[in-house]
Amino acid sequence: MTVQHEVMAGAEAWSYEGHGSCAACGVVVIHGFTGTALAVRPLAEALSRQGFRVTQPRLPGHGTSWRELARMRYADWLAEVERATDDLETHCRVVVPVGLSMGATLALDVGSSGREKVGGVVAINPQLLDRQGVMARLAPLVGRLIPAVPAHLAGLPPDDVARAGVTERGYRWVPIRAAQSLLDELPRVRTQLRELHVPLLVAYSLHDRCVASENSTAIPNLTSAPTELLALERSRHLAPLDYDSELLEKRVVSFVQRVCESEA
Repeated sequence: MTVQHEVMAGAEAWSYEGHGSCAACGVVVIHGFTGTALAVRPLAEALSRQGFRVTQPRLPGHGTSWRELARMRYADWLAEVERATDDLETHCRVVVPVGLSMGATLALDVGSSGREKVGGVVAINPQLLDRQGVMARLAPLVGRLIPAVPAHLAGLPPDDVARAGVTERGYRWVPIRAAQSLLDELPRVRTQLRELHVPLLVAYSLHDRCVASENSTAIPNLTSAPTELLALERSRHLAPLDYDSELLEKRVVSFVQRVCESEA
């Protein structure tokens, strides 16, 4: 029998229908692996205040229990982002995927998949390169023996944010096979980035303890898309909740506005 897990307060999917001329521009805002919508809600709300139509999905297995996440794979998360993007495309003339961490990987995946209405992509601390370290190398073997490991052992310290008292209520345990399903897709996504030709904004935290900044700075060599790099000097991994959040929001909003105007 499948156990039904209650969704944490604030971790629910969220959407805004937009207003004014900007409602013709849709933005899908995507949280990261083992995280929740709380990590990117301020950014989603900043975009909604400008009038954009915004959809913020809850990726399957997130915001409930790590045991539910253990049953999910990358294909499940990608399908949810594609569903959200499909919905925006029925209402909008242009769509911009915006993601944090694995959400940024998903945004790049969807953005480079050939969708005609995707006019730009925003990636914040994306995971693109192969993970380094003992745990990454042993994960396929360890995953056969135990279902999960503490987040800090997986190199994913919870609430990696410099600002005190901030939490996204992410999981303290990392399901190994679910995580491996993401790592297995990274070579394909890197190759697919050759097909990305729309404008790209890549923001990366200089003090990120979860995803090395090299994942972001490598992107200009992986794609011919016009790429803006934004270094966040005071933030860790959860940049939308950290000290550079205001700068990040301004740059993302400005980027989306330019994309929408260019597609008008």
